Amino acid sequence: MTDTKVNPYLLLAIGVISVSTSAILVKVSSAPSGVLAFYRLLFTVLLMSPVFFLTYVKELKVITLKDWAYSIIAGVFLAFHFILWFESLNYTSVASSTVLVTLQPLFAFLGAYLFFGEKMTGKAVLSAILAIAGSFIISWGDFRISGSALWGDILALIACGLVTGYLLFGQTVRKRVSLITYTYLVYAISAVVLLAYVLMRGESLGPYPKEDWIYFLMLAIIPTLLGHTLFNWSLKWLSTSTISMAILFEPIGASMLAFWLLGEKILFTQIAGGVIIIFGVTLFLIEERKVKRMIQQVNEVNKNEGFSN
Repeated sequence: MTDTKVNPYLLLAIGVISVSTSAILVKVSSAPSGVLAFYRLLFTVLLMSPVFFLTYVKELKVITLKDWAYSIIAGVFLAFHFILWFESLNYTSVASSTVLVTLQPLFAFLGAYLFFGEKMTGKAVLSAILAIAGSFIISWGDFRISGSALWGDILALIACGLVTGYLLFGQTVRKRVSLITYTYLVYAISAVVLLAYVLMRGESLGPYPKEDWIYFLMLAIIPTLLGHTLFNWSLKWLSTSTISMAILFEPIGASMLAFWLLGEKILFTQIAGGVIIIFGVTLFLIEERKVKRMIQQVNEVNKNEGFSN
C-alpha cells in the first residue's frame, strides 16, 4: 500500500456504509421503482456535469463506434438493474435483496467463462455451489413467509445478472476511456432509458412529497457519488480484491440499518443463507486472486525467457 495521509481502510469503510443506505432510501420512498431510478441517475448526471464538461468532454472525440455501442448496452443493463432491484424491495426484505445482489462476482465469473473462455478452477466451482445453496436457503425461508417475498428474491437475482452484464460490457470501454467519462456517459444513457420506461408506463414524474425529492438527491449523493467514488479512489491504495471483499459487507450494513430504522426482522434463514453466500463469494474472490497471480507470474517468466532468447 502506497503512503497516504488518509487511511484508505477508513474511507473504504465509509464507502461501504454509504452504499448500504441505498436499499433503505428506496424502501422509504413512495415513488415507483422506475421514477426512483430515473431521478437517482438524473441527479447524479447533473452533479457530475460541471466536472465532466470542464475537464473530460474532449474525450468524446476519441470514443469509437464500438465503445458507444457497448456504453449504450451497459446503460440499458444498468437501467433495468435499478428497476428490478428497486422493485424487489417492494416484495422482499432489505436483508434478502441486498445479499442476493452480492452474488454479482459469481455472475461475472459465469459470464467470463461463457463469453471469454476463462477457465474454471475446482475452488471456484465449489464457491459457486456454496453461494447458490445460500440463495436457496434464503428463498426457501422467504417462500415460507409469502410467495411475494420469493418473487422479490427472483427480481433481485435478475437484477444481479443485469449489473453483471453492465460491468462486462463496461470493462472493455474502460480500457480506453477515463472513469469519469465512461461513468458520465453510461449514467446519462441509463437516465434516458429510464425516462423512456417511465413515460411508456404512464408513471408520473411529479409532483411528489418533498421527502421523496430529498431521497432522490440522497440516492445520487450518498450511495452513488460518495460510495462508488470512494471505492474508485481506494483502488489507488488498495487491491481490487480487498475492495471486492469490503463490498460484501454491504448487505450486513443494509440489514442492520433496516432493523434499526425500518423495524425489519431478520430471519434465521436469511442469516444462514447470507453467511453461506458471503463465505462462498469470499472463497471465490480469494481463489480468483490466486489464479491472477499465477497468470502474472507465468507471463513474467515467458517475457523474461523471450528477452533471454
